[in-house]
Amino acid sequence: MPSTELPNNPDANDLADTRTAWAEDRTVLANERTFAGWMRTGMACIALALGLKAVFKDTDHLMLAKGVAEIFIVVAILIFWSAAQKCRQAQSRMKDHDVEAQPHKRMNWLAAILTVGAFATGVILWLL
Repeated sequence: MPSTELPNNPDANDLADTRTAWAEDRTVLANERTFAGWMRTGMACIALALGLKAVFKDTDHLMLAKGVAEIFIVVAILIFWSAAQKCRQAQSRMKDHDVEAQPHKRMNWLAAILTVGAFATGVILWLL
């Protein structure tokens, strides 16, 4: 009758460790893809704010249109920093093996640069 247990030899244990390491590496990369997805979502909010400005440029309620556009700018900024925080939290729970995770500093810099861009876009939208 065949045994259903793994053989107790170093080769089987090494293979199991290698598979676990690869799974952790895939999770690290998935975390970075998720971060990039949230950055794209924030950028889409900024694009929506620009679109609202274009659509409602001739409205009688210009301040209302600008206010709604600014809401999407604020949401974009919140998305940028929430994504950076969640990415840092996930990275702190994992360790990489064959791949090198993006440093926390780079994620923060990207969130900061996009925040400045979103804020500047909001100011420009308000002044137009």
